[in-house]
Amino acid sequence: MKIRFLGAARKVTGSCYHLLTDGTQVLVDCGMNQGRNSDALNREPFKFQPDQIGTLLLTHAHLDHSGLIPKIVADGFTGRILTTSATAELAEIILLDSAHIQEKDAEWHTKKALRAGRDQVFEPLYNSEDAKACLPYFDKKDYDDARELSGGIRYRFIDAGHILGSATLELWFRDNARDKKIVFSGDIGKNGNPIIRDPQHVAEADYVVVESTYGNRFHKDLEASIAELEKVVKDTFKRGGNVLLPSFAVGRTQDVLYILDKLVKEGRLKDLDVYVDSPLADKATKIYMAHPEFFDAEASNNFHIKSSGGMKVHFTTTIEESQKINRIKSGAIIIAGSGMCEGGRIRHHFKHNIWRSECSVIFTGFQVPGTLGRYIVDGAKRAYILGEEMAIRAKVYTIGGFSAHADQGELIEWLSTFTNNPRVFIVHGEESVALEFEKTVREKLGLTTYVPHLGEELDI
Repeated sequence: MKIRFLGAARKVTGSCYHLLTDGTQVLVDCGMNQGRNSDALNREPFKFQPDQIGTLLLTHAHLDHSGLIPKIVADGFTGRILTTSATAELAEIILLDSAHIQEKDAEWHTKKALRAGRDQVFEPLYNSEDAKACLPYFDKKDYDDARELSGGIRYRFIDAGHILGSATLELWFRDNARDKKIVFSGDIGKNGNPIIRDPQHVAEADYVVVESTYGNRFHKDLEASIAELEKVVKDTFKRGGNVLLPSFAVGRTQDVLYILDKLVKEGRLKDLDVYVDSPLADKATKIYMAHPEFFDAEASNNFHIKSSGGMKVHFTTTIEESQKINRIKSGAIIIAGSGMCEGGRIRHHFKHNIWRSECSVIFTGFQVPGTLGRYIVDGAKRAYILGEEMAIRAKVYTIGGFSAHADQGELIEWLSTFTNNPRVFIVHGEESVALEFEKTVREKLGLTTYVPHLGEELDI
């Protein structure tokens, strides 16, 4: 078998791995690139013939793993997209939302060009019809259910503990009259993530393709992170400001709501007004609540998204509802996408709050280089937001304990359960982080490792 690393190689986004054996071609993930120069990268032709791919195996619904599925279908893919039931449901709303954002962005850029006297029309990467067209190809599978593909390939999804429906992929193939096994980690969740179960482990493999997003650092303890969130909210409200929380609509928003609800129930916070300003997050939360079978024991008993005496949750969907939030000068927690501040409604809330020293911005997830979120996290004092230069006077916090990704220690723990010394390919991390994590894996576990380059093809 050959494996081609066509995305997330020495970078964080755009996960895509192409497998070829005995006339059978399989794709693992088909993710969108995010951050600097991402639009140009996403518009490049695929490095394979889409109509030759028989099966696409999708580890989870986040855009950096699923975001180019409408494009591959538009370019000729007619195979099956195999994934878990929750991932299929989340991918539907994520891809439709992505198409809508691209249509609006293309319309805005076209109008801007026309106003400047340039006869230039911008086209979206794909549109809503393209997103709808890919949905019939999704084929829902259960965790732990081993199935067979053509060409003697077998596969199984197990729980990756990252977001609802996220999976680690086990894949068996024949090589020189014997079975071999390659494992794709997907995005590995950290132990103790709110709501969903901890990641499952795998005992044996010949090859492992493992993410390294946080391969060079350790997260703050979850309880310490919850205490920090509590303090930030109290301090901000005391100053007379709002708390802005750029958040991924799928996974992080639900985790934050769960934690805020817990703080209210424990009496540590009270009288909260929480605004979830994201139609996508509203839909994603409903999907979460429809799948309690994937929750851990604590969430099964305690997770309920509803307003109570101590916390009022406002899901806003229309533009008018979103605009009303900007009239609130203090006492609001505003959760809005996108998580890296590259799009969505969070930028509009920045326009009304980020220049105010009494306000706070809390980042709870990884910020890709080249994104507005990363620029702010790195200490920028000014930034262009919605075409206007703004001072960044709000207090900026990064609370890493809420990340849905495993940190270095948990990644090492996950790799340590393999009993037969597999060869490890390290992906899905900034180049410096992936190389540092490679060194750590060699020193701590003695495994043979390699950090592939983008586009590299290897025999396994």
